Amino acid sequence: LRPGTGLDLKGIPFQIVYESLRSADGKENWELILVNADGSNPVNLTNTPDIGEMYPHVSPDGTKICFVTDEGRGRRDKVRHVYFMNIDGTNRVHVIANGREPCWSFDSKSIAYVKSEYQRFSTREYATTGLAYYHLDNDWHQPHVNTELHHVYALCWSPDGRWLVAAVEGGMGYSDTIIAFEAFGKRVFDLEKWRVRGCRPDLNSDGTRMVWGETDWNLQTGEIDLNAPEPKVTNVRDILRVARRSKVYHVDISPDSKYITFSYGPFSGGQQVGGMAEGWNICVGDLDGNWVQITTDGLHSKEPDWVPLKN
Repeated sequence: LRPGTGLDLKGIPFQIVYESLRSADGKENWELILVNADGSNPVNLTNTPDIGEMYPHVSPDGTKICFVTDEGRGRRDKVRHVYFMNIDGTNRVHVIANGREPCWSFDSKSIAYVKSEYQRFSTREYATTGLAYYHLDNDWHQPHVNTELHHVYALCWSPDGRWLVAAVEGGMGYSDTIIAFEAFGKRVFDLEKWRVRGCRPDLNSDGTRMVWGETDWNLQTGEIDLNAPEPKVTNVRDILRVARRSKVYHVDISPDSKYITFSYGPFSGGQQVGGMAEGWNICVGDLDGNWVQITTDGLHSKEPDWVPLKN
């Protein structure tokens, strides 16, 4: 990693929301934190000492956040839920129990999510089976037509609404790769044929660029063509690479495609949603590998997502 020479973070017109483990009244709890792109003016959006909120995703219109919670005590009784709320933390709405990995449609009117593979709670991100859409306007859950979507996670919906990209591990005949699949059809494509390897893909706001983590030590980007007969990724290159004593993860590209935000921390931990990640912080960088660490408290901070300007 190179220090962020020339990065004017105060000039970035977007905010960032992320999950972080906070303490209050002797309790530790996952909360959603909103900050400016330079790390200033942190705001705890949730403040719920008995419920942990994680994995925030902001709607493209900048007005709402979808997220997951883990509710209940112990492995046997704990359940992961999907919710959404206003960007200021008000008006929380329950979407589904035993749901995971929510993401927004680009018209901000629907949420895609996957279902938990088991009734018993699991922290494994890929413990999923089946995919569905929740349409906010009419409170309707629509199952995906492809019933074979198993062990997918880190969903991202394309701006034209036709495709989703996701990571998959140990399901659908794949060991560990990034796939693109039709939002309303059954075609699935392994993007490894285009030198895309790793997990946690994210698309920019016009669906022409993708970022992802190839390994736990490097982040990559490439140009993606979702209008071709099948999705195609070209000009794959590293954005940044870190020494093996550290890790980078959870990369997200800014709405103007100029910046990325990601989590960065020591070798141990920091990956699973709701998993401990002591010493991990949030960073902002450009696509040339310059970067700045915008949090320094190491409070298990990860899963950052950009907040677009409100329309």
